[in-house]
Amino acid sequence: IGGNFTNFYRSASSFDRVSQVIYFKQAFYIYYTSTAAKITLIEQLAEAGVRYIEAGSFVNPQWVPQMADSAEVFTGMARKSGVTYAALVPNLKGCERALSAGADELAVFAAASEAFSQKNINCSISDSLERFAPVVEAARLEQIPVRGYISCVLGCPYSGEVDPVLVLDIAEQLLAMGCYEISLGDTIGVGTAGSVNQLLEVLTRRIPVEQLAVHMHDTYGQALTNIYAALHLGGERGGQLGGWPWWLPLRAGRSG
Repeated sequence: IGGNFTNFYRSASSFDRVSQVIYFKQAFYIYYTSTAAKITLIEQLAEAGVRYIEAGSFVNPQWVPQMADSAEVFTGMARKSGVTYAALVPNLKGCERALSAGADELAVFAAASEAFSQKNINCSISDSLERFAPVVEAARLEQIPVRGYISCVLGCPYSGEVDPVLVLDIAEQLLAMGCYEISLGDTIGVGTAGSVNQLLEVLTRRIPVEQLAVHMHDTYGQALTNIYAALHLGGERGGQLGGWPWWLPLRAGRSG
């Protein structure tokens, strides 16, 4: 796959930042992928030009055994200069494991739906935010940046429509605790250009566009349209390749 990704990223040189999110925890629920295969994919992405790769998730291996080898992935891959290798963490224990493995950056993940939060991480939205505070503090002490994800910003599989005001409230709390950027996830791919615009209109009244990114899934073929709608707000261009989940910041000038 290296050649295909290389061509895409060369053509994407005018984007603010394009990042590959290696969601092995989602993509491989049905079957296991070897550690070697994960490492190979990550190294190919780096060679293709990706400068930000979320390479693993330090969740409880009892719940997501497919991610149990994240530490081995981080320590086993050949790191390319100029590439940020990030890790998803749900709590302080996951944070400690990720830092020990050498993650360059951490990401915490909340949800804009109480039902989804309970199903995904077995706690309420408020409880999840309480868990993230010590994670962000521990990362700060190690001078490791933290991004904040918010899932289901445009719709929840359990409770339906999501109020943009709730997304705003969660985003502001994540920023206040120290996250440098908020990635807005259309987790089930139900968003439209109209709902993206409505959400961003609410958020950008209180949050600088420089601190927002979008992460779109192509479930119903709307990912490119939704990315375009989001980037139009920031006046920049963006794109997506295939069915991979991408997020794109909404302004020019950020580095990987």
